Amino acid sequence: MNFQPPSPDAGITAILAFHRSPGYGNVPASPPAHGNGIREIGIIEKLLFSYGFVQCCGREERLFFHYSQYQGDINQAKLGDMVEFEQGIDRRTGKAIAVSILSMPQMPQTAPFPSVAGGDRMLGSIVVDAKPPPKSAGPDEEGGQMGRIQYETSGESFFLPFSHCDLTTKGTQLEPGDQVTFTMETCKRTGALQAYDVQKLDQQVERHQGVICSCKDSFGFIERSDVVKEIFFHYSEFQGDINDLKLGDDVEFTVQDRHGKEVAVNMVKLPHGTVVFENISDTRFIGQIAKVIGRSHRQSTSDLLPGRLTYAEKSVEKEIQFGDKDVCADFTYREGDTVEFNIATDRRDSMQHATNIEFLETSFDSSEEPRETGIVAVVKEGFGFIKCAEREARMFFHFSEFLKPGTIPRVQDEVEFTISEDQTSNKPVAIRIKLLPRGSISFETVLQEKYSGIVEKEAISQRQSTRSPKKNGTNKDSGVGELGEIKYEVDGKEQTIKFVMKDVDIRNVPKCGDKVEFQICEQRRNSQHTAKNIKVMSRAPGQRHRGLVATLKENFGFIETLERDREIFFHYSSFDGDPNDLDIGDMLEYTLASKNGKQSAEGVLLLTSAADASGVARLEVEEKVLEGKVVRPMRSSNPEQEEYAGLVQVGVEDNENAKMYPFTIVSLTNKQEFLQKGDLVTFRLTKPANGGDVFAAHLEAQRKVVQSRVESLKGQFGFIGYEVEEGKKLFFHVSEVVGGVELQVGDVVEFIIIQNKRSGKTSACNVKKISEARAPRPERLLSRLKSISMDESQPRVVALRQPRGPDGRPGFALIRAAAVSVA
Repeated sequence: MNFQPPSPDAGITAILAFHRSPGYGNVPASPPAHGNGIREIGIIEKLLFSYGFVQCCGREERLFFHYSQYQGDINQAKLGDMVEFEQGIDRRTGKAIAVSILSMPQMPQTAPFPSVAGGDRMLGSIVVDAKPPPKSAGPDEEGGQMGRIQYETSGESFFLPFSHCDLTTKGTQLEPGDQVTFTMETCKRTGALQAYDVQKLDQQVERHQGVICSCKDSFGFIERSDVVKEIFFHYSEFQGDINDLKLGDDVEFTVQDRHGKEVAVNMVKLPHGTVVFENISDTRFIGQIAKVIGRSHRQSTSDLLPGRLTYAEKSVEKEIQFGDKDVCADFTYREGDTVEFNIATDRRDSMQHATNIEFLETSFDSSEEPRETGIVAVVKEGFGFIKCAEREARMFFHFSEFLKPGTIPRVQDEVEFTISEDQTSNKPVAIRIKLLPRGSISFETVLQEKYSGIVEKEAISQRQSTRSPKKNGTNKDSGVGELGEIKYEVDGKEQTIKFVMKDVDIRNVPKCGDKVEFQICEQRRNSQHTAKNIKVMSRAPGQRHRGLVATLKENFGFIETLERDREIFFHYSSFDGDPNDLDIGDMLEYTLASKNGKQSAEGVLLLTSAADASGVARLEVEEKVLEGKVVRPMRSSNPEQEEYAGLVQVGVEDNENAKMYPFTIVSLTNKQEFLQKGDLVTFRLTKPANGGDVFAAHLEAQRKVVQSRVESLKGQFGFIGYEVEEGKKLFFHVSEVVGGVELQVGDVVEFIIIQNKRSGKTSACNVKKISEARAPRPERLLSRLKSISMDESQPRVVALRQPRGPDGRPGFALIRAAAVSVA
């Protein structure tokens, strides 16, 4: 290509002029156009239906052109292509247009760029300097004269436009011929290539340092170390992985002007601690807080140093500012707090402020701040609750309120704190929390004087209590169980004091009527008095009773008296031993106690030796077996009757004069038997060795035994395929299965049918498994049955006679013998 630079004094507005190059000789010539004969260079800026526009490279002018003036395939033209043209005049409008347009060789896409300034910049020369817009234009208004840069690649010359905003250093004066480095990008508005970050080759670019102070979605801000100012940056300007950039990182950057605003470009990360904003004095000062930083100031960025400290330096009272970042802990500070701090001087403007502020606990001694104590009761993620020693309520606290930064409290930690009202919830919370040594806190005060009294009501632990805490009059989480009561006298006046199970000797638990010695304990939270350090001085002369175990439930049971006239309730917690060792009919010894108007057994002991149970537990039974009928069931079968024991008569016929004998649950051979009126039984007579009434013993019901199959099983109950009513199967509970055998659907069982007098419903008892469920039919037979058509219209096979043997009888006449093995 024949390059002819224009003469400086030729007065030609074009930057470069060209004559038709021999390299374009292969392009078909268009009809002669009326141009000015001067060839110019331009860039295709817009392509429409049949026309377009060319942006002149040598002047700020955009020329219209018609597709007929393009000497080549217009379909191959695209935005940003470099073209050569002449300026002509439109005969119809008289306006300047581009004619004789010829495509120029475009820059190869894979052309290697010259390696300059780190390998990402290109080298070129200024042809025309860019001019800024007039002073009348706004700071964000675009305008001014575009400049041009000439550069070479692959032996060919190209030209790129640039604006005054694309200069690396604002205000740099460039002259035609100056060597510059630049980066090349595509203009988003025109789609054409353009030079950016233009820098004079011999110019030293000033680098700045700062700290990342804000990060958004795609941009952030840097606090500069040279001036008290923040500067904007885009993530694309960071030379590295943007995910490695965090708040507080030190960076180095170049300041560039874009649209009248300074931005940071060419950012690189520096080692931590490189950037230093201020000089910190070695001297530690002591002062008092004159103004605290409120929550509203913490969220506001308008005043970075809202706090104030007063201190004395060389007998001169001074005041100094401080910010939220200058305190060493996040707990609540108060005016008048004594603190220790350093003084920091900003290198940029020499402004001073207090930093490294530490709270001194002597503040509590000099102030009248009321402090309370307590124990950490609950710890959650970042917060918890304190059980106060001076009040009933639990107090909320946040981990940040501990005087020592980074403290993670644990349950049962003893603490000292201040009560303050939360500004958000208006509820009291614990602030300014200090950890105390173990054993520093006492929730109660024990008086030294000892008293004596009589136990009116026994205490029961929370684990053994069956009543709800609300009914006990205790707190849900206190774990004290049911309160006991002691009656005592002070100066001739009878008084009552409560006590809990944890305050007694577990090896010698006081019972009702026992004489005890105790001390009075005053609770600090509510000034209530309770008995403490309770010791049994003498046992009450209470009568010990004996009876037989009649019923055993999950955590309680009933004792049948030796008179067999009633049952006494007892809780397993009152049994001295393992409740699993108890069985129905065992002999027990106990004392009677009254709770809520009802009698119960306390101090229950199992009599295992013959000496303990002599004359009481061992019954003599006659050998003769009698037949009879139940005339009256036990009260457990019919709760409406007043009598506890049931009656059985001798003989199965109705006879008013027949002899009758009482029976109880211990009289039954099967303690699970549910005898009803009219049931036939067999029994023998028994009589205690020391005399007394005769009772029926070894009762066994003579009921009709029925067989059927198990229809279904549902958890702890099931149904048997026996209809007691139309459409209703017979119910049974798994506890009625003899031997605890696990039943399966289809098992053959035998059972006895009984009717519950209370509900009127029938059920099965004494369920015994007879045989296993039949094996299911083979799959091949089931599939064959499924394939049989039940269509009545199809022909059916009917057996006319059954098969018979040779002798005319059904089956085979000969009996099959067992196979004999041949040796």
